[in-house]
Amino acid sequence: MDAVDPGAVASFRRGRRLAVDVGDARIGVASSDPDGVLATPVETVPGKDVPAAQRRLAALTEEYEPLEVVVGLPRSLSGGEGPAAAKVRAFAEQLAKNITPVPVRLVDERLSTVTAAAGMRASGVSSKKGRARIDQAAAVVILQNALETERSSGGPPGHRVEVVV
Repeated sequence: MDAVDPGAVASFRRGRRLAVDVGDARIGVASSDPDGVLATPVETVPGKDVPAAQRRLAALTEEYEPLEVVVGLPRSLSGGEGPAAAKVRAFAEQLAKNITPVPVRLVDERLSTVTAAAGMRASGVSSKKGRARIDQAAAVVILQNALETERSSGGPPGHRVEVVV
């Protein structure tokens, strides 16, 4: 059994988290349990109508009362950011304004969709049938990684999105 860093355990914040995987067509949403152990899929929000998607995410935030919302930031394998990352940053900034005072945090989501798709294929879900669910599965991967990062580092994952008024 591995030794546990008592500082990391003591500083782990108790509370539910939501994770969001933002795409052009769909937005996957996942939630953790209040102890921050397990991430599970919530729903897929249509992403083409951004104001409607923002309203739905605000409603989910109100319903789940999370400690924070984690948004996956798409980066290249080298760590760079392209047009997709800029869109997600703008989306996350608007979300942060809409759900104040709940903090929004951007976390690296490299390979989350690839990991989710591989997991779904391994469990026998076809890519055609699983399109809507793959976004939820990617949000689960993002959230599980964020929870593990917090447990290992003792601090919140990623970077907080500052609300500019």
